[in-house]
Amino acid sequence: MASYQPTDLKKGVVVQLDGKPFRVMDYNQKVMGRGGSIVNVRLKNLIDGAVIPKTFKGQERIDSAEVTNQTVQYLYNDGSNFFFMDPETFEQFELSTDVIDDNAGYLKEGESLSLQFFDGRVINIALPKNVYLEVTYSEDVVKGDTTSSVLKDATLETGLVVKVPAFIKTGDIISVDTENGAYRERKKD
Repeated sequence: MASYQPTDLKKGVVVQLDGKPFRVMDYNQKVMGRGGSIVNVRLKNLIDGAVIPKTFKGQERIDSAEVTNQTVQYLYNDGSNFFFMDPETFEQFELSTDVIDDNAGYLKEGESLSLQFFDGRVINIALPKNVYLEVTYSEDVVKGDTTSSVLKDATLETGLVVKVPAFIKTGDIISVDTENGAYRERKKD
């Protein structure tokens, strides 16, 4: 089984502790004297959704979780579960809203993404690095205030709200970074 050193960890990495898969939510490294370091992380249990703090020292080894990915199509959510389908076998999978968590704003019906499996059980989604979503509402800019450094809120088709440059308007399709929720660019026609 592959393993990590604490300094190899980063946000999004999936590790295994006590036989359970955890995703790194936050990562903070502190360098101590004489070249040693400690790594503080917040880990989300991908089975029950619990988030725990954990500290790793120096040369500790952390097992990587044996997670497999499968491409699926997002179908819909019913308020408590999200439903996905394998486009080849038509097999359907569901994940609770607790597991999807903050990623719900990046899910657009009909889009493809990866489901993560651990011991044959669906545990999580793996989003693409960027997604294109339509702006359904953004405030108009004050005339003359069109510098690119001015940011405003824009509501996207999934309900996600992101900061966008002043020139973005309702109806535009924009690319959003799924790791940090940042605007990347307006889609060119």
